[in-house]
Amino acid sequence: MGGRALIELGQAGEGGPTRRQVLYRLGMLGGASVLYNAMEALGHAAETQFTGPPNLQGARPGTKVVVLGAGLAGMLAAYELGKAGYSVEILEYNTRPGGRNWSLYGGDTYTELGGATQKVGFAKGNYLNPGPWRIPYHHRTLLHYCKQFGVALEPFIQLNHQALVHQSEAFGGKPQRYRELAADWDGNVAELLAKAIDNKGLDQVMTGEDRDKLKVALRNWGLLDKDMRYVKGNRTSRRRGYDRPPGGGVLGEPIPSEPMAFKDVLDSRVWGIVAQHMTNDHQTTMFQPVGGMGMIGKAFGAQVADKIRYGAKVTKIDQSNGVTITYTDVASGEVRTAKADYCVCTIPLGILSQIEVDASPEMLAAIAAVPYSNSVKVGLEMRRRFWEEDEAIYGGISFTDRDISMISYPSGGLHSAGPGVILGAYTFGPASYKFAGMTPEERIRTALEQGSVFHPGRYKEEFIGGAAVAWSRVPFTLGCCARWNEDTRKAHYQKLVSVENRLVLAGEHASYIGCWMEGALLSSLDAITRLHKRALEA
Repeated sequence: MGGRALIELGQAGEGGPTRRQVLYRLGMLGGASVLYNAMEALGHAAETQFTGPPNLQGARPGTKVVVLGAGLAGMLAAYELGKAGYSVEILEYNTRPGGRNWSLYGGDTYTELGGATQKVGFAKGNYLNPGPWRIPYHHRTLLHYCKQFGVALEPFIQLNHQALVHQSEAFGGKPQRYRELAADWDGNVAELLAKAIDNKGLDQVMTGEDRDKLKVALRNWGLLDKDMRYVKGNRTSRRRGYDRPPGGGVLGEPIPSEPMAFKDVLDSRVWGIVAQHMTNDHQTTMFQPVGGMGMIGKAFGAQVADKIRYGAKVTKIDQSNGVTITYTDVASGEVRTAKADYCVCTIPLGILSQIEVDASPEMLAAIAAVPYSNSVKVGLEMRRRFWEEDEAIYGGISFTDRDISMISYPSGGLHSAGPGVILGAYTFGPASYKFAGMTPEERIRTALEQGSVFHPGRYKEEFIGGAAVAWSRVPFTLGCCARWNEDTRKAHYQKLVSVENRLVLAGEHASYIGCWMEGALLSSLDAITRLHKRALEA
């Protein structure tokens, strides 16, 4: 949809569009509404419902709960149930707490399905977050417990106007600054809408006074001149940048930059990137733990350290006489059992569907109904932070239409000397399976090759080591997060989150905030509140 659509905004529909329709169509032009609605349908755009820790009073002494999984959902369940007086044991497959809340540091070893093993060689303090890597400001549950458990946070720089946007078919394949593209997008859209006003395209839905107000607003938003044109000058350059910025002395006078042709801006597809920064879960302020996302898992783990049995591979969940969990001790191969009155299961559905579970056919169908997305992340350690030193890029994300999708510059350790780690790929969809079919070394080489479009002459030259994680090959999840759709939610969601006999499920898959830690925590609090009620009624 281009300029003609803007000019014709007032011509569609009997009697013309309403103000709401005008705004909706403007959003369609920018791609924001399409993206947001898609995200919302996937459960990615909801705010938190957290109002405080649960009130679990009256627990009967001696009542035991076994929690399956020491991810954040499982550990929070164990923590709050333990506070309430329940006897709690956690069975965890891995040898560390956190689940998908995980960071890879120098010295770590990771083996994926298929046997490929990586020994991470990052310098001290550097890391890759294979899973979650940012926290929205409104994820209050997670922020509450980070504060309570002493997890130090720092800003995560989501939007950086100095970062780059690359489309292979635009600008001869040369990346452009986000600030330039975003300014030119706003300016051209503002000019086109101003033309729609002058052509009386909005007469049917707006009064003359409203039209005048809108024109003033458009002039300021789009940095239009007195003739309502988006043109080269100091006014537009204050947003998109100068060819020669203001300085001092003889050459202090700035030289304005030339806006791009609107067709070229359209070809860049910058509106999709602008829209991503506008979605509720990607708006500033965002946070990250100091020292890596895994610091959250470690902090939660410290609260329930005496309750976790590591290296426990669950093979059967039985409810015929209380709850009996059969598991294999990974280190010894010994088959063991754990008995309890109730069970909170946070095992990812892709794994749980392969376990013998004593549950109704409806619950088993719900467990089997939800596939998991794949994602691949590649961390690239560079000899120096050239993106800061050479280009003044401090944090933020550069986007591309290549398979790597984006690169993200570290938000922590700004201006520090020595090596730094760039997130060199973050893939979803078909590209993620292409990457998953490669060896870790091939993923790294591909990320270097594709990412070098942003920083030619430095990207490969400054590279010293990397790590790559494909979530479809992660043994304890077989995917990055649950992929609900409208049909599966309608058919299975309420059954999946129900307390069935003595079993209740929790995790991001049991929430409408999929793929976020907040969803896992909220589902956990809801699950244990309902399980507590069931226990009191027994």
